[in-house]
Amino acid sequence: MGKGMFVDTSICTGCKACQVACKEWNGLEPEPAHFRQEPGMPYPVATNFTGTSYDNTGRLGARNWRHVLFLEQINSRRVSSRWLFMSDSCKHCNDAACLNVCPAEAIERTDLGNVVVRQDKCVGNKLCNKACPYGVVTYSEKTRTSHKCTLCNDRIHNGLGTACAKACPTGSILFGDIPELKARADARLAKLRALGETRANLYGYREAGGLNVFYLLRDDPAVYGLPENPVVPKRRQFGLLQRRLPVVPLRLAALATGIAALIGFRERGSR
Repeated sequence: MGKGMFVDTSICTGCKACQVACKEWNGLEPEPAHFRQEPGMPYPVATNFTGTSYDNTGRLGARNWRHVLFLEQINSRRVSSRWLFMSDSCKHCNDAACLNVCPAEAIERTDLGNVVVRQDKCVGNKLCNKACPYGVVTYSEKTRTSHKCTLCNDRIHNGLGTACAKACPTGSILFGDIPELKARADARLAKLRALGETRANLYGYREAGGLNVFYLLRDDPAVYGLPENPVVPKRRQFGLLQRRLPVVPLRLAALATGIAALIGFRERGSR
């Protein structure tokens, strides 16, 4: 049965425990552009002040697989306000754009439904970066490959939950079987609407073929930077072509992968 996460933004406090847990478990280094070494200081000094509330990362990236979004809403009369938070990551789409466009077949879906980038196969052509409607997959100059959240692939295949869900103190991030998570999401939405949260909605049931990481939002998806109708490119059927043309299967597959690799290597060399 497929695994995933339900993110209830209505009880997220923006504490960033999930960000820290993700960094620690996956051994993700700080973003170099966010720090500088000051004379006389024994450690790097943070310089990445986004000017957007307490949001210190700004977006997802090759070294930031989880991002806590901070939103401050103030009415036109400036007499009332509210905070909105969202702990964001890869959505592990059922119709995954990154997987669809990768000619090297470096992006795979596991038996539990999560989508992972195989670092040993990635050629760094960045097609997945451009295709992802959520801006999740990001190229790393250090490794010359693309990276993203794996849904803690090593943990979930050994009977453990995701690091972010384990660290969340409010239960805003829940890991488990998709049908059970959706039942909880539906019940939570009904409760919020009964309490007067008329703009509350669920995001991820239909988008990109259905998301294995879906959200309960307190406002429209666009407010959180989520596309209402994400555009997903169709899958490039290299494997299908190989099965239909048995005479030249390996040559075509090798040619497609070779071209992608050449583009990737040329881009690397130009940097």
